[in-house]
Amino acid sequence: MHFFFRTLFQSWRSRFRSRLGMWDVASTPFRVLPTDLDVLRHMNNGVYLSILDIARLDLMVRSGMWKRLQTAGWYPVVVSETISFRRSLELWQRFDVQTRVLGFDAKAIYVEQRFVVEGEIFAQAYIRARFLKRSGGTVTVDELVDLAGTSPDSAALPDWIRQWGADAQLPPSRAAAPSVWG
Repeated sequence: MHFFFRTLFQSWRSRFRSRLGMWDVASTPFRVLPTDLDVLRHMNNGVYLSILDIARLDLMVRSGMWKRLQTAGWYPVVVSETISFRRSLELWQRFDVQTRVLGFDAKAIYVEQRFVVEGEIFAQAYIRARFLKRSGGTVTVDELVDLAGTSPDSAALPDWIRQWGADAQLPPSRAAAPSVWG
């Protein structure tokens, strides 16, 4: 319930913040709340992922992409994500999440996000996302580019992130799960 209200608040707040292009870096401010803490009294690792969702929404709202997606009847889904931690975030600490779209491959869009405190990166995440149609089916990258606009030349994906995207994919859903952990 806590993240529902946090998401609503941030979505409302994003409407009054400076406009961005879809390929710009969004810096979204947050503060560690008591409900974000784990038993060790620092921000729970699962909370980081939820905050990343809210920060991506901030970029989409501020760039106008969220409205275009809603009009088209499309919505984003995370298909892979990885995060690395350097330092813990503590109660009441202020931080920003910096979000930028890295680019896309034939199936998905890639996003980099960083938790930053006074210029220092505390955690960094990479997200691979696809877009689905409410009417059923998957939005192609070509359809998405038509809606979002052409990416700048700097949006060419690094080879390592392409490899990560390929390696992180699960086998087709009809594939049998292994009977033992290898």
